[in-house]
Amino acid sequence: MTLLDLTPRVRTSPRLDTLPVAVIGAGPVGLAAAAHLARRGVAFDVFERGATPAAAVREWGHTRLFSPWEHLVDDAARELLTETGWREPPAHVVPTGAALVSDYLEPLAAHPAIAGRIRYGTEVAAVTREGMDRTRTAGRADAPLALRVTRPDGTSADVASRAVVDASGTWANPSALGSSGLAPLGLDAVADRVLPALPDVLGRDRDRFAGRHTTVVGAGHSAAGTLIALATLARLEPGTRATWLIRSSSAKRVTTADDELEGRGALGSRLEGLVATGRVAVVDSFEIAALDPTGDGVRMTSTRGAAHETDLIVSATGFRPDLSMLRELRVELDDVVEAPKRLAPLIDPNEHSCGTVEPHGYRELSHPEPGFYIVGMKSYGRAPTFLLRTGYEQVRSVVAWIAGDAAAAGRVELALPATGVCDVGGGCC
Repeated sequence: MTLLDLTPRVRTSPRLDTLPVAVIGAGPVGLAAAAHLARRGVAFDVFERGATPAAAVREWGHTRLFSPWEHLVDDAARELLTETGWREPPAHVVPTGAALVSDYLEPLAAHPAIAGRIRYGTEVAAVTREGMDRTRTAGRADAPLALRVTRPDGTSADVASRAVVDASGTWANPSALGSSGLAPLGLDAVADRVLPALPDVLGRDRDRFAGRHTTVVGAGHSAAGTLIALATLARLEPGTRATWLIRSSSAKRVTTADDELEGRGALGSRLEGLVATGRVAVVDSFEIAALDPTGDGVRMTSTRGAAHETDLIVSATGFRPDLSMLRELRVELDDVVEAPKRLAPLIDPNEHSCGTVEPHGYRELSHPEPGFYIVGMKSYGRAPTFLLRTGYEQVRSVVAWIAGDAAAAGRVELALPATGVCDVGGGCC
């Protein structure tokens, strides 16, 4: 197999057959992968750097998702949970992130077939081939994949695996605030006044925003949700103001009315109303170049020299994959969106919304590195068009291929609602 040969193959190395599959991340898609592996009787380990399942989802747990429960439960997970007497939430109800965790992901992680296989507090720092850097080819496909992990006690180890399913997501790696893709000049001097996406404006973070002027940067739905929350807070707390700053001349991705996910369509409509009535101010065509402190606030300077002053900034500019851990693997990624090369044309946000993404599975997710797959939000690179249902179909196909069921792996089906851009902060809607 050469570097450019992307045709996957089932490996028959006796040693590989004795090793477990490694799943990176115990979020919704990682746990779905675990459920499929468990149903097929394939040994596995899940490596989760957080102390609990779905640690990233908990951080935006106050946020309501766009999709109802009927799109949020993986089929294999449902089968496992039903055996324990679990009662599935009503299909039409749209939960918060916290409810997704408590009513589905926690019970799934606690299932006897999965619970003992999750390694909490264990971070995967890198993935490579055992005894081989990326330049070595001879015998590569038959050598185990090796994960360099850091355990809860701070010690490190290399863990050999039959295959690796990277479902680590993108939540911990937000896109840059600067329009160049880099941090704006001066960010370090005002870092305490710049907050990450999806703060809990009406809950734990309320005191931070009350009575202050906040500028939300970003043209996606996570920005819209924060702006709506700020407008609500402004009715309750005098002096609270919200400004929406975007680098384009309009934000059609958010305000489109053509959306079969009712919750997301309503979000865009509400924000349009707040803008029309002046409750949310808009600064458009503003590409951030630099930030400077002004007393307790921040002066934002654009690439054209325009200025905007605010007290706080919420950076809702999206997320990108952390690829540093894959440096010694032979992965082939699209130059633009940083998704697997054969998947990228199917998800390009310039061409596709969630509803027009074609079904895809192990073929589109394969790399020149045999046995390695990126799935879930991370597989979409910088494209914000991911739905959980997509990730579930990805792992169903990938696990079937790993298990040697080529027929099931190649039979990919995906029915998604016609909709606009689909991101909810770190990854599911």
